[in-house]
Amino acid sequence: MAGAAWNWRPSLLRKYIPEIESGGLSVIGPVRDDNQDSIHLPDLENPVGPGLLFAVADGMGGYAHGGVASLLALETLSRVLVSQFGNSSIPKALRRGVEMANLQVYQKAQQLGAGRMGTTLTAAYVFGNTLYLTHVGDSRAYLIRNARATCLSADHTAVGDMVRSKLLSPDKLRTHAQRSVLTKAIGIGLFVQPDITEHRLQEGDRLVLCSDGVWSVVQDEDFARVASDTSSMESVSRELVDLAIQNDTDDNASVVGIHVNKLIPASSIDEHQAGKKNNWFENLRKTAL
Repeated sequence: MAGAAWNWRPSLLRKYIPEIESGGLSVIGPVRDDNQDSIHLPDLENPVGPGLLFAVADGMGGYAHGGVASLLALETLSRVLVSQFGNSSIPKALRRGVEMANLQVYQKAQQLGAGRMGTTLTAAYVFGNTLYLTHVGDSRAYLIRNARATCLSADHTAVGDMVRSKLLSPDKLRTHAQRSVLTKAIGIGLFVQPDITEHRLQEGDRLVLCSDGVWSVVQDEDFARVASDTSSMESVSRELVDLAIQNDTDDNASVVGIHVNKLIPASSIDEHQAGKKNNWFENLRKTAL
């Protein structure tokens, strides 16, 4: 869980300290020869900076070195966020991180002579009671609240565009022959424009990030059921991956699960810490007398 170690900036900038549980799993799946997905989970006991970064990246299977692309994108985003702490707003830091990840993957492809290589990138940054979501490609982020699953990300695919334009029924999206044709990805061009959105969190919320090897064969109601009925986030990740395999996924399968156990008012923690300091000073004064 995350606790008072988040004391990076004054408490005026955060109203709550979230107590978080998380888990994740990434597997090759029954068809692929290698795993081109990558996931990122923070060290909850020793977080770096004021927030927590969770992410899924799906290396593009049709291109060379997809696994290199997905891992490099996540490493770059994490590193840039750390370097930006205190220098810019969280949305600007996330945008900068995605831009640098895109450039790093693009340049790596040139260095390797690999032609084009790319990756999706869906990342959740939790700060206080706010979720900052940044997204490129067709991995997904789900919010499970009151036993209902809501997809927070928009698929950057030709089929996704058709659904949003009402040219295709949403129930046809998962089975469409061109479902995986991306319109936007990390690393396939010099520039990329990520979606960045903010969402207010509530106690009990659960979040699921996953690659399309999972959501393409798992229905939204199944995300809600598994995330709501399963106790630990490690178990949620395992059950969703297992379900994708049972449903004959033909891709790598990756899941990151996040549970907002509590939202503790920051003022109560700051007052507690101030009380401990005052008690220490009072004891020192008495000893001196």
